[in-house]
Amino acid sequence: MSKLYRKKKTIGHPPGTVLDTQNSNGKAMITVFDYDTKVFQEREVEQVEECLPFKESSTVTWINIEGIDSNVIKKISDIYGVHSLVLEDIVSTGQRPKMEDYGDYIYIVFRMIYFNDKVHDIVDEQISLILGENFVISIQEKEGDVFDPIRQRIRDYKGRIRTMGTDYLAYTLLDSVVDNYYVVLEKRGEDIENLEEEVMINPSNLIARKIHSLKRDMIYLRKQIWPLREVVSGLQRNESKLIKKQTGLFLRDVYDHTIQVMDTVDSFRDMLSGIHDSYLSGISNKMNEIMKVLTIFAAIFIPLTFMAGVYGMNFEYMPELKWKYGYFVLLGLMACVGFGMLFFFKKKKWI
Repeated sequence: MSKLYRKKKTIGHPPGTVLDTQNSNGKAMITVFDYDTKVFQEREVEQVEECLPFKESSTVTWINIEGIDSNVIKKISDIYGVHSLVLEDIVSTGQRPKMEDYGDYIYIVFRMIYFNDKVHDIVDEQISLILGENFVISIQEKEGDVFDPIRQRIRDYKGRIRTMGTDYLAYTLLDSVVDNYYVVLEKRGEDIENLEEEVMINPSNLIARKIHSLKRDMIYLRKQIWPLREVVSGLQRNESKLIKKQTGLFLRDVYDHTIQVMDTVDSFRDMLSGIHDSYLSGISNKMNEIMKVLTIFAAIFIPLTFMAGVYGMNFEYMPELKWKYGYFVLLGLMACVGFGMLFFFKKKKWI
């Protein structure tokens, strides 16, 4: 399905309907990180019920679910009291980035975008975050993410993450996704630079397809980053008890990053528009060169065709018809006319 549009799967169903879905790779993987300044444990759990002991814990609990499984998500909602409308948004993986405050928890949805070097294309998936007082639940569409540095910081007690609360954990997850946008833009920036050189050397139909593909990527990135900026701004201004004032300062930094990414996307769009104009100009110039060559040949052969036509009428009393050297003189005259016109075109710098 196109990255620009995803069909809503709950058409015709009542609000809050959670359709039965299951991860294409099988059962959803659930990983639990539980930590504070003194304790740390990391576990992969088989059943959602194993997360129940962490609910009343005073430590920070991060539950990461890889794979959309409606049964797992429903059980998580039963344990942590998540609204059915949130569950519907989690399962319907085509949501616009947004933030919703439900009092006891905050629901955040955005898209994780990264570059797949194997297919040389942008890969994306929806990330849903549920931020509570002592827990963060992250739900991904599939296995694999950009959160490994955060996991390692928690394991090694690096930075301030083990001394901060759930709001700071949610910030680091969001910041990691936004920072990875720079990697995607760097890759696409290299493609645009290479495309500029190709347009100048040899504008072809393949370049037109590349320009169209890159424009679609920029439109898609803009579609995801523009509302994400509003999400970060909303979190920064939110007066919820779940977000401390100290974390708001870090969210301001993420907001600045989204602005920078947005500016870069707009710059790339302008560059692609310029490359497209250069491509059309190159194609036009190439066509003009071809037409110029054909016109020169036509201009040379017009008088030659006229001369051949006149002496090909075969009237009985035409001069030179019975002359011994008439044929050779006419060929010589044609050659002189042809070379004379070439010399004239050269002098005028038309060729």
